[in-house]
This record gives sequence, C-alpha cells and structure tokens, in this order.
Amino acid sequence: MNFKIELNTQKRGSNIVFHNIIFDFFKINIVERHKKSKQSQSSLEFALFKIRTINNNIINTKEGNARFKIKKNHLETYKKLIQILNSYEYKNRLIDRKNADQKLVDFILSLVISNYTI
Repeated sequence: MNFKIELNTQKRGSNIVFHNIIFDFFKINIVERHKKSKQSQSSLEFALFKIRTINNNIINTKEGNARFKIKKNHLETYKKLIQILNSYEYKNRLIDRKNADQKLVDFILSLVISNYTI
C-alpha cells in the first residue's frame, strides 16, 4: 500500500502538532497535544487521530465517534515511534527511513483496524 507521511514540526509557542499519513484512498490526521513544563521542555500529553476520505469526509469509529484517542500502552509506543521520526538520525538519513516510516504506519493501521469499520 502506498503512503506518504507529512510530519509537521511544532511552531514556537504552540502546544499542538499536526501530522498526516496519506494513502491512495484515505488519509489519517494525527493531532498531538504537548504539555509545557516550567523548564520549557514539552512532553506529549495525548495524541488522537481521525480518518478522512480523499474528499475530506470523516469516517466514524465503531462507536460512532469522529476521532480516536491514543491511550496508555499505545501512547507509549506512539511516543517512541514519533521520537524516532523527529530524531537527528532520521532527519539526516543516518537510519533506514523507510523502515522507521513503515513501523509508524503499521502501528497506526493496527489501531485503525481495531477501532474503525472500513
């Protein structure tokens, strides 16, 4: 399955980051909310995603919600995967980028399959 990952960096002063994974027939919008501490280091507070068709129609979850919140163990896994994609090694092509991208896509697709009826 063909996909393209659009990683958007966090704007200065913002605590929200948007990412997209675009497939041939649908796209996944990921929203991250970061908590800012007094030491000005931000940490990922939560992440959620929603699925849209190419025509921007939202696909609902099995429960009828428009979005799915990544929680607990899944959030820890997501943090590790996104940390790799934001790393110096990834940005400077010192690691296999296709493998890193594929791991994130496989993880997100596993959440999609378990929570959406497509």
